[in-house]
Amino acid sequence: MKIVVTVALCASFLFTTPAVVEAGRLIAKVDVSEQKMRVYKDGKRIHTWSVSTARKGKYTPRGQWRGKWLSKNHKSSRYNNAPMPYSIFYSGNFAIHGTNQVSRLGRPASAGCIRLHTENARKLFAMTQQVGLRNMKVIVQN
Repeated sequence: MKIVVTVALCASFLFTTPAVVEAGRLIAKVDVSEQKMRVYKDGKRIHTWSVSTARKGKYTPRGQWRGKWLSKNHKSSRYNNAPMPYSIFYSGNFAIHGTNQVSRLGRPASAGCIRLHTENARKLFAMTQQVGLRNMKVIVQN
C-alpha cells in the first residue's frame, strides 16, 4: 500500500510541476575584466556578448543574485530618464539592460548597471520570461 501511495504522490508531482521548472535554469555570467557576458541555459553556453559595466568612479557589484523584477521599457529615475530597455533588475537599482550607446560596449561606461546591445537585452529578457525570474541567475565577477 505504501508503494502505491508513494507512486501516486510522485506521479501527481510530475504532472503538476510548473512549466517554469521544465524550462530549465538560465545564468548570465558577467566577467568585468573582459567586459563580456556569457549566457548559459541548462548548463550549456548559448551566447557570448560584449557588455559595459561601471566606468571609473562608479561600481558594478560583484556576487550572485536571482532576477528580481523585469521592466521592458524602463527609464532611469536616477539619470535623467535615460532609457533602460529590457531591464532585468537583480540587486536594488542594478540591472542588466539594453543601451543606445552600443559603440561603448566592450569597455566600462555605465553608472554601475550591466549594459548590453538592445537586441541582446531583448533576447535575455525573453529567455528570463520563459524560465521565470526564480530560475534566472546573475553572476558578476572580475
